[in-house]
Amino acid sequence: MHENHAHCAHSHASNKVVLKNSFLIISAFMLVEIAGGFATNSLALLSDAGHMLSDAAALGLSLFAFKFGERKGNLQKTFGYRRIEILAATINAVTLIVIAVFIVIEAARRLQNPPEVATAGMLAISTLGLAVNIVVALYMLRGGDVRENVNMRGAYLHVLSDAAGSVGAIAAALAMMCFGWGWADAAASLLVAALIVKSGWGVLKDSLNILMEGSPKGVSLDALVTQIRGVDGVLSVHDLHVWSITSGANALTAHVVVSGELRVREAERIMAEISHEMEHLGITHTTLQLESSESECADELICEVRSSDTGGHLGHSH
Repeated sequence: MHENHAHCAHSHASNKVVLKNSFLIISAFMLVEIAGGFATNSLALLSDAGHMLSDAAALGLSLFAFKFGERKGNLQKTFGYRRIEILAATINAVTLIVIAVFIVIEAARRLQNPPEVATAGMLAISTLGLAVNIVVALYMLRGGDVRENVNMRGAYLHVLSDAAGSVGAIAAALAMMCFGWGWADAAASLLVAALIVKSGWGVLKDSLNILMEGSPKGVSLDALVTQIRGVDGVLSVHDLHVWSITSGANALTAHVVVSGELRVREAERIMAEISHEMEHLGITHTTLQLESSESECADELICEVRSSDTGGHLGHSH
């Protein structure tokens, strides 16, 4: 357990350093690409610059979320502020989709009347942009937790889709230089928009699932229930709730029915064994209520949580 906490602390610190350095690199090149986009009159470059602006905002927001999330829990926020990370990921995803809509609108206008584009400058800047994005993406992949942490993954996907956008800008510049296809610039920006929506939708879906207290991704409820029921002394389990506080911090509450003849020490053994088994299945915070007789929803694995205006007391019945 101490090893898990040490690993989480190391991962958290590593994520912050990676985000900070990536934010500085992306922000610096974003200014270059904005200037280049206006100078060459390239929508593909400007849309890529807009995406890099969202990259910088995403990285900065994610970094703020990590730092703010370090604050300890209190009587008002008993789980602490870790869920700020999920709010940041949600805002990043929505921002991506909004940017994509604006790119599509401008691309449609340009397809009807393609403007002149300085292709040589566009090619040089987009090639440099691709190199910057690849370097930052590899740095984030190796130094940060982009697989398990939805906040880090959101920032990482911003950078990856921006790299793909740079490839589109390069292809458009070459198409205009070699074949005189004036529409290629707008077409490349539409490709960027599609990539932005794809990455944004994935992060939005994951973050909304966490905000809606959905079952954590990668956690099997069937396996959890089987493991609890398999513990010696457990008769049944009901009123089970499993959710994510934030990425990598999953919680579980359950009512566990045991024999009324058990001594306190034996009951504590059962609780400790269940908590231990839950850790192996990805649950970091377990709260159990032991019962000697089954409650009114004992036949239901998932009980409805009643609010105070339904005639009962706040929370589920005991």
